[in-house]
Amino acid sequence: MGDMLGQVLVKLGLVSEQDICSALSEQMSIRFLPLAAYPEEPIIIEGLSQDFLFSNNVVPVSKTETGICFAASVPQDAYVNKALRIALGCPVELCIGLDADISSALQKYLQVADDAVESDEVVSDSFAGDDEFIEHLKDLASEAPVIRLVNQIIHKALDLGASDIHIEPFDDGLHLRYRVDGVIHEVPDPPQLSLAPAIASRIKLLAHLNIAERRLPQDGRIMTRVKGHELDLRVSTIPTVHGESIVMRVLDRQSIQLSLDKMGFSQDTLSRYRELLDRPHGVLLVTGPTGSGKTTTLYASLAAMDSQSLKIVTVEDPVEYQLRGINQIQVQSQIDLTFGKALRSILRQDPDIIMIGEMRDTETAQIGVQSALTGHLVLSTLHTNTAAGAITRLEDMGIERYLITSSVNGVLAQRLLRKLCQKCRIPVELTAEVIETSGLGRFMQSGQTVYRSCGCSECQGSGYAGRTSIHELFVMDSDMHKAILSGSDATTLHTVARRNGMITLYEDGLRKVAQGVTSLEEVIRVTQDQGSEDVVA
Repeated sequence: MGDMLGQVLVKLGLVSEQDICSALSEQMSIRFLPLAAYPEEPIIIEGLSQDFLFSNNVVPVSKTETGICFAASVPQDAYVNKALRIALGCPVELCIGLDADISSALQKYLQVADDAVESDEVVSDSFAGDDEFIEHLKDLASEAPVIRLVNQIIHKALDLGASDIHIEPFDDGLHLRYRVDGVIHEVPDPPQLSLAPAIASRIKLLAHLNIAERRLPQDGRIMTRVKGHELDLRVSTIPTVHGESIVMRVLDRQSIQLSLDKMGFSQDTLSRYRELLDRPHGVLLVTGPTGSGKTTTLYASLAAMDSQSLKIVTVEDPVEYQLRGINQIQVQSQIDLTFGKALRSILRQDPDIIMIGEMRDTETAQIGVQSALTGHLVLSTLHTNTAAGAITRLEDMGIERYLITSSVNGVLAQRLLRKLCQKCRIPVELTAEVIETSGLGRFMQSGQTVYRSCGCSECQGSGYAGRTSIHELFVMDSDMHKAILSGSDATTLHTVARRNGMITLYEDGLRKVAQGVTSLEEVIRVTQDQGSEDVVA
């Protein structure tokens, strides 16, 4: 895995970071610094580069006449030890500390250091013209404090395991928020509002956006490497009354699991889904709201196929992950390379399997259906709340019912829900009434014990760590064909599917509650739009 043994053991969840630090402290006779040993006020060392501290994850914790003590995540690193002694010209002691504690101390260090040069960073409104203002922003975005601040914002996202970074200017200040496991968390001490233009300019420069355009939305991409992780940041900016609001979608290429077996599928659902993937032609749709993991499921589906013996072509906007042996096309709207135009071209490329990033208009849907009818397997996503809703959505897009029944093999609805932290989850004994009203009874193997969230240092007090998926697989059969051709609405189609054995999103979530993977409250939160009707049904 390219890391030291202790780091690998922590990543695999076999031991805690605290245990590794304690063992290393004893083995190498190096002091271990708990959180209480870090100073309240950061110790600023003149002549010491902040870039060096951040890149090597080392921070000063005490300074005496005899020398300076540092906390480091890798104190045995001879390079760091020698570099500090040469730069400071005094004895240096390196102690071992937890990554989270060091990162927190570095954040305080950065804020205090930046306050010292704050007067140089304030954006003035008294410039003679717009060109001069833009040049000032470019200069400001290239200054070391702003570069460090943006880097720190991105590093924090990796430390938290965040999927999105939100930088939003309001009248009461700049709000910095991270979406972790689907839930937004606000940072206690965000940067000052006066730095918002400089931060926006720095991010736009990295994403190759037009730094002079502050009145129109822009989209871009940043490819960077942080702590050994290759990060792909999709940047979106929009103008608001208080300035530019920026959202960065964080894609960590190392954390992505392109394996259907590791994506939370229940065994019966997975076996039926694999059967649909093995069909030679037809349309297979994955539905759900934004951020529900639809594209990742499609990538995992493609990764499970034999790209050596099959010609697989994808059309995406954007291409999120590059897959070996698969031809991936990036939509370019600015040169009129749309989904429809790309699809018409790739049909002449003799593909076996076509993946469409999203069926977002009538033209794309029609070409997808026609491709399925002419012997291709078509995989795509659709924005609907339920699997049955995908059928009525296709009708709304102008696809005739007889074409739907002839081409669509099935629809997989998906949601992501948070997994309980295994360190602090608490067992709960449910009453017979709760088990009956929630519908848990049919999934409980023995007893009445489930688990609920609590909160600890491992999960940042949320009670949850990581996410898994729940699924609802809607398979087209003869009964479904009759219902569609008779003009049934989504509710009726859903009822027919349930009568034929479909497990709903809510019920799949209950299975994970019974297994101790998540809590009943989390399942209700994620599936509240359909949970009650499923229980009643």
